[in-house]
Amino acid sequence: MRTNFRTATLGSDGRLDAPAFHRNHEPIWSVLAPYLESAAGHVLEAGSGTGQHVVEFARKSPRLVWWPADYDAAHLRSIEAWRQHSGLSNIRPAKFIDLSAPDWGLNAEDSGVLGGLAAIFCANVIHIAPLSVAEGLFRDAARRLRPDGKLFLYGPFKRDGVHTAPSNEAFDQSLRARDSQWGVRDIADLAPLANRGGLSLANIVPMPANNMILIFERD
Repeated sequence: MRTNFRTATLGSDGRLDAPAFHRNHEPIWSVLAPYLESAAGHVLEAGSGTGQHVVEFARKSPRLVWWPADYDAAHLRSIEAWRQHSGLSNIRPAKFIDLSAPDWGLNAEDSGVLGGLAAIFCANVIHIAPLSVAEGLFRDAARRLRPDGKLFLYGPFKRDGVHTAPSNEAFDQSLRARDSQWGVRDIADLAPLANRGGLSLANIVPMPANNMILIFERD
């Protein structure tokens, strides 16, 4: 998994600041809040990037324990630096995760803990990664969610083969030029992957800047 936001290091502690975070964290939370604001339990953020979202959301959901995870070493350092900086007790140390690997590449201890989750949140990951990452996410998500758990998938998506905006089409072309395995995914292709993994698409929420949140629930 990789991310493509522009980042800047803040001070010497390794924290990264993504401009997109400042634009999108409030709209994203407005969708998550009805499910998570008063919920209790554990949430996995798969692909935490800088770590700014997990800090913001953990602050707004004190009864939830958040587990940030990422593939990139620089991101893991940034996540941990933001966690330390926040002083919040409901954020666990950053974990390495590879959604395309068996059991997501988690060690036995982490794999055992990350079950019965209230939610999985995954933002801006599957279009900047091979399709195997999306396949792996759906393959194992249902068995890690509790019966009322939800998977929230944020980013740009196509609908029935059509881009939702010219800017998304241009973005898709730029991604594929960088790596032929990357690209904006089609909801029509993702829904069957979710179904095979034991999830169904419950809602599609339009977001600013031609993004969406797809909400999946266990069958």
